[in-house]
Amino acid sequence: MWAVALLVFREVLEAALIVSVVAAATRGVLRRGWFVGGGIALGIFGAVLVALSADLLAAAFSGVGQELFNAGVLLAAVLMIGWHVLWMSSHGRELSRQMQVLGNAVHSGASSLGLLLAVVALAVLREGSEVVLFLYGMRAGGAEHLWAGLSIGVVAGAALGFALYAGLLRIPLRHFFGATNAMLVLLAAGLASTAARYLIQADLLPAWGHQLWDSSWLLGNGSLLGQTAHILVGYDAQPAGMQLVFYAVTLGALGVGARWIQRKRRPAPIVAVSDATSLS
Repeated sequence: MWAVALLVFREVLEAALIVSVVAAATRGVLRRGWFVGGGIALGIFGAVLVALSADLLAAAFSGVGQELFNAGVLLAAVLMIGWHVLWMSSHGRELSRQMQVLGNAVHSGASSLGLLLAVVALAVLREGSEVVLFLYGMRAGGAEHLWAGLSIGVVAGAALGFALYAGLLRIPLRHFFGATNAMLVLLAAGLASTAARYLIQADLLPAWGHQLWDSSWLLGNGSLLGQTAHILVGYDAQPAGMQLVFYAVTLGALGVGARWIQRKRRPAPIVAVSDATSLS
């Protein structure tokens, strides 16, 4: 039972942390709960479908179908998170002002929620399919107390995700959107790095160094803290060179893009012209 609970906990934690950051980043947007809840429901439904077709997926593309599927899901999430980061760079100040004035749901930002619904669905889809496959294999092997282990793992993982969400809400409003936008940038860079790892495993990308360093002695990938750091900031104790390239490119592209949009939307200073100058 405890082995099942531990694995389910780790998978649920990965999805819960992503959902928590997304939910916090859309704080105050009208009908956000429906979008996040709908994304979770779609992800669970898709996870069951993926698990049912696991044999076909594993055999696809010369046996690397699972790696390609995981990489595709991650890269799609990166694109959607990136779009939201750039959108928030353009509208974050307006949302913050509306929240301070109205003190209730913000009516702007609904267009961005559609993509973030997909991010939530993709996160739950990837982790949920692994849970379903694992439980199916354990049941076939005669394991007992699966439901108890599943329940413990889901509750524990969701609780840590909610704790992160509650902590994010304590950030002062004037800094809130900037902080969550920065977290989304790091999250997207980490997902891009993980996608690169899957593509390396599928022999579709060169590794450019399979292990540039090994910091497992300090913080292992399998530890709770290491896994949390992996999700939130893209930490990897044994990264390949290509992973760092994907991470740096994503981080740089979103950082530069956000700054450019903010500078473009910054109102031009008003230059006072004296009456004497205007009459001359």
